[in-house]
Amino acid sequence: MDDYPLLNLFLTMMYVFLWVLWFFLLFKVVTDIFQDHSLSGWAKAAWVIFVIVLPYVGVLVYLIARGKGMGRREAKQAEDREAAFRQYVKQAARDEGGAGTGSGHVSDLAKLSELKEKGHLSQEEYEKAKEKLLA
Repeated sequence: MDDYPLLNLFLTMMYVFLWVLWFFLLFKVVTDIFQDHSLSGWAKAAWVIFVIVLPYVGVLVYLIARGKGMGRREAKQAEDREAAFRQYVKQAARDEGGAGTGSGHVSDLAKLSELKEKGHLSQEEYEKAKEKLLA
């Protein structure tokens, strides 16, 4: 360790950190270019070429020119994902018989089990109905 001073170790760690940070930023910019629906295909191609040919300048210019839009698009996508998740949960609860008609798989399986316990269905009939319901 004597031939590699502590300051050089810290500088190396900083360079590695900045290198990883740079790649993260580069991938974020390229991802944002392709996810932006307001850009035409030619504009996307121009930005990608600019970022590839002059990576440091291209990324910095992109962040300066379109940085606010990146944040807005990211927030909009998060809101859309949240709304889709809430809609899915409501639909799943409705299908499972929570607040809706009770026609979901869980309620149907419970009804089948209840019929079997009461003796209205044999074990074979129960298995066939369960397989048909789960198919």
